[in-house]
Amino acid sequence: PGVIILPPLLYGVAVILVLLLNWVWPLSILSSTATAIWSGVPLLLLSGALAIWGKRTMQNAGTNINPLQPATSLVITGPFRFSRNPLYLSLTLLFAGLSLVANTLWGFIALVPVLVVLHFGVILREERYLEAKFGESYRQYRSQVRRWL
Repeated sequence: PGVIILPPLLYGVAVILVLLLNWVWPLSILSSTATAIWSGVPLLLLSGALAIWGKRTMQNAGTNINPLQPATSLVITGPFRFSRNPLYLSLTLLFAGLSLVANTLWGFIALVPVLVVLHFGVILREERYLEAKFGESYRQYRSQVRRWL
């Protein structure tokens, strides 16, 4: 697909940047650390469940999960019935959950450029690749299932 960066690496670099920014200039979201943690934990759990479901669905379909490797089949079952990008949605939920647990507004500020890079550098490239590879099947799927939710 010609993605410019692996999504886990994109989010991982952003997490490190957020932690450094928070160390230099703390910006809390909530006044209570306990409230922040309890707000983030459900997002972390949802992220993990979605990631496992999406990964298993792709494995069961016999296609590659790594976007640097070719897709061998069009996956439209499991969480892919609701989102064309459930694994990226999972990473976004994980990032938001970690930002809440760390009680740092920097996470949500950093999420904006992360999503821009993900959109233009990964998702749009993957969509062009999938359309070229699977043609009308992918166009039909794309017309029926939203990119995120």
